[in-house]
Parts: sequence; structure tokens; C-alpha cells
Amino acid sequence: MTAAVPRRVVVATLVGNFTEWFDFAVYGAVAVTLGKVFFPSTDAVGSLLASLAVFGVAFVFRPLGGAVLGSVGDRYGRRVALSVAVLGISGATTLIAVLPSYAAIGFWAPVLLVLLRCVQGLSAGGEWTGASAFLAEYAPADRRGARAALISASGGLAIVAGTVSVLVLESFLDPAQMQSWGWRLPFLLAAPLGLAGLYLRLRLAETPVYQELRAQDDVSARPLREALRTERKALLIAFACASITGVGFYYLATYFANAMSVGDGSRRTALVVSSAALLVYVVLCPLAGRLSDRIGRRPVYVGGAIAHAVLAVPVLLLVGSGWPWPALLGMVVFAVPQAGLNVMSSIVLVELFPARTRSSGAALAYSLGVGPIAGTAPLVAAALAAGTGSAVAPALYLAAIALAVGIVLARVLPETAGRSLTDPVPVTA
Repeated sequence: MTAAVPRRVVVATLVGNFTEWFDFAVYGAVAVTLGKVFFPSTDAVGSLLASLAVFGVAFVFRPLGGAVLGSVGDRYGRRVALSVAVLGISGATTLIAVLPSYAAIGFWAPVLLVLLRCVQGLSAGGEWTGASAFLAEYAPADRRGARAALISASGGLAIVAGTVSVLVLESFLDPAQMQSWGWRLPFLLAAPLGLAGLYLRLRLAETPVYQELRAQDDVSARPLREALRTERKALLIAFACASITGVGFYYLATYFANAMSVGDGSRRTALVVSSAALLVYVVLCPLAGRLSDRIGRRPVYVGGAIAHAVLAVPVLLLVGSGWPWPALLGMVVFAVPQAGLNVMSSIVLVELFPARTRSSGAALAYSLGVGPIAGTAPLVAAALAAGTGSAVAPALYLAAIALAVGIVLARVLPETAGRSLTDPVPVTA
């Protein structure tokens, strides 16, 4: 494999992943504005909640997207599934940018927004694990962790880029301009990103692993059904892995900024501190991938889950202190085990499944874990904080999930580092 081939593979794979998480960050950063544009109300809190509810719709549709696009990846090729995913994500995001407001078309404005968020959720359901599988199936066995780490790093970098783009716009535009047209500009960036990603992905050859499946005429006709019948243990393990990974990441990427802004009253400061912590996370991801290539996936995964359980309370107390520097320290400390968890989810979910059902099994389990389970974590954390008036309650919620998953993984997670991605090795091996 020449040096040029992996470079093309990496760039083509990361563009779609970057687009997905860029949209995630932008929507969250302009949620207040979107509430006023699409859900006008005399109650500002009600408008915001309606906007956030639409944001959550995408997480509900992720499992369905994982099932559909995962099956496409196993039946027709990883490249085909990734091309469909980037087209759906970028297309829906671009259309959101040009949606008429409630003032222009009334009831149909929020309806169209919901439909586009459904398309985004369906497309995103197969993007993360599809991209991870694509990179892993090209990588040498002793560098799969390092390659998969690029997926996690690009997601963190995209969130920083999305957040910063909104902060820059808010610095130059007044609230009326932001509500009128400024909020649309970051969403419009999805168009060139999506076109570039689609062009690059369509030019790629299929992965060596999938080409071997084709050559041996071993492509499954019903991969999702086969995975549900023969890979149940792997599906449950992957679901547990994705749950703690997603809960931790959404705390780091969204809830911490909300908790901090409540503490000192400055949303801008909270977003800047959160972005700085995410940049540290981006740097840590490749280190976590290399570490797992050397010592194995199990120690990194189990250690990350237990670290979250231990660190949850002190980290949330630092974040909720109302002071930027202690909050940044807490987020950076939290980012260390979270980088390990996130990178492991990128590679372990790929290594758990045989090639015939890899895309289907990994995408379904991941979407169920980061969708209904992890996707609701920031909302549950905010409700616990509001109901108790203490940062300890959401910290204990995180700690309980992390401890339970850590114990489960310590008992049942197999060591997958070095496992063949072509041989049908059972999950218990």
C-alpha cells in the first residue's frame, strides 16, 4: 500500500465525519436563535425547548439509520454507504440554511425543520462506525488504533470549528442580524464540505477486506438479520461501549458549557473554555490510539470507564465553580479518559464483528448507545441540576453509568487488538 493511498482514504473518510459534528456544534450554538425563528413564542424558554426537542429528533432516528446504512455497507460496500451518508448529512444541513422562517410560511417551517433533522439522524446513524470500519480495514493490524483515532479527533475538531464560527458571527452581528440571516451562514458551509466528501469518497476503491469478501462470494444477503441472530453478545458489548462513550462525550461537548455558563452567567466564556478543552481532547486522541495498539483495547476502555466514575464528582464541582480556569482544569482532566473511550469506540466496535456483518452490527449498536441513551444525557443532567440545585446530582448520574459499564466491560469485553478483520473470529475468543 503506497503512502498516497492511505492519505486519500483518510481525507475522504474524515470529511463526512467532520461535517456531521460541525452541524452538531452549530445547531447547539444557535439553538436559542433557531427557537425564535422557527418556534416564536412569548415564552423564550418554550421556544428554546422546542428547538432542542427538534435537535433531539436526530438521535431518535440514528438507530434506524444505523440499521439501513449498516446493511448497505455490508451488502453493497463500505464506500457506497459512506457516500450516501455524507450526501444525506450535507444535503439536509444545507437545506436547513435556506429554510423559510415561521414568519414566512407559518406551520410548515418547523415541520420542514423536523423532517430535515430526521434525514440528518438517518444519515449520521451509519457515518461514525462506517468511517471507522473504512479506515480500520485499510490500516495495518498494529496501527488500527492510531488510524481510528483520527475519527475521534476530527469530531472534536469539528465541534470546535462549529462553535468558534458561531462566536465569530455573534461578535460582528447584532442579535437582529443573527436572527434574520446570520445563523444561516455556518449551515451553508455543509454544501462545499459535502460535495468535496462525496467526490473524494466516490473515487476511492473498496477496502481490501470488502474486496476479499466479494472475491470469495461471501457477502451476506441479510447482514442485519444475520448479526441479530449470530452476534448477539457482540451487539450487547458494543451497545455498552457506545453508551458510556456517548454519555461522556456529550457531557464534555455540551453539558459542561451549560453548567459553567449557569455558574458565571457568561455563555461566551463557557463556550471558549469548552472549545479549549476540546482542543486538548483532539491532541489526546491519537495518543490514546497508539497506546491501545501497544497495550491493548481492554485496559484503555475499562480504565476510561472507571476513571469517569471516579472523576465525575470532582470534575463537575470544578466546572460548576463559576471560574474559568478551574472549569478548564476540570474539563481537561475529564478529556483524558474520554479520549481513550472515544477512540476505543471507533476501533473496538469494528473489531468485535466479522467482516460479513461488521457495518450492520457496529452501526446498530453504536446508534442505540449514543442515540436514545447518550443523546438524552445532557437533558437528564440539566434536569437533575435544576431539580436539586447541585452539581453533584448530574455527576452521580454519570458516575453510576460509568461504573456499571466499567464493571460489565471488565467481565465480558474481549481483547480485540491484533484480531484479523477478515477471519470470522467469535467475540468470546
